[in-house]
Amino acid sequence: MMEAELRRCAWLGTWAGAADPVYRRYHDEEWGIPCRDERQLFEMLLLEGAQAGLSWITVLKKRDNYRQAFSNFDSDAIAAYTEADVQRLIANPGIIRNQAKIRAFIGNAKAWNALRAREDAVAWLWQFVGGSPVQNQWQTIAEVPASTPASDAMAHALKKLGFRFAGTTICYAFMQATGMVNDHTTDCYRHAALLHASGGT
Repeated sequence: MMEAELRRCAWLGTWAGAADPVYRRYHDEEWGIPCRDERQLFEMLLLEGAQAGLSWITVLKKRDNYRQAFSNFDSDAIAAYTEADVQRLIANPGIIRNQAKIRAFIGNAKAWNALRAREDAVAWLWQFVGGSPVQNQWQTIAEVPASTPASDAMAHALKKLGFRFAGTTICYAFMQATGMVNDHTTDCYRHAALLHASGGT
């Protein structure tokens, strides 16, 4: 079957930017693949927070700009940002120039570093799904939840650590993006691929 003919999640046809190949590539090559890379998890946690109130495609198209603006998501570098850096970022047209979100990135980097200093941040995040991807069996996007008890627990724990823009809906989107849950619908070709990759049937 040709790549363009593959059946994909219906949200590619209902969310903004669906026709964009960047969005399709994100769906095919990243969304839902289990991630255990510390830097990438940190990046995705921050970017999901940047999305708040916006469509994901808006953030996705600016991801390279974010990487350049925020030291390739080096949490040590971001945690050391000064007020001059905040003003530099507010003036950067390549990112979402929301002062609260920019300041949250810096605060979240400090919270992330505190977490890393205490324990394995990757294992800490994955604990909310028991350490392995949750293999959902949604037949339609209408069945896919916006949050779950697991994302509630993650959001509560992150808030206690000092994270901002990390509510339960953001946490669930983060879980979906980083493969903590397989929320490709069962008619999408990626669902079976990720299920089999995890050892499921």
